[in-house]
Amino acid sequence: MVFSDIASAANGITALIGINFVTFAAFGIDKMKAEAGRWRIAESTLLMIALAGGSPGAYAGRAIFRHKTRKQPFSVQLHGIAALQGLMLAIGGGWWSAG
Repeated sequence: MVFSDIASAANGITALIGINFVTFAAFGIDKMKAEAGRWRIAESTLLMIALAGGSPGAYAGRAIFRHKTRKQPFSVQLHGIAALQGLMLAIGGGWWSAG
């Protein structure tokens, strides 16, 4: 493994940590705004940042803040995003290990 591979992997991991932090924070902010009766973050925005790689942060935010846990269309869509990401990770991992 050369330095550029290591740097590329580190950049990818850093980006994933960042998007998951943003997603987690968005769930917390949305919960706070919901409790205050203020403007909310659109569900589509929460789902888009989860789709961008933040699904672990979304699940953590749901659990910690108890937010969007019973909203059925949202939950089904988030589970679909996580399943798609898991499939992509499995396929990508297979390609990476194969060659």
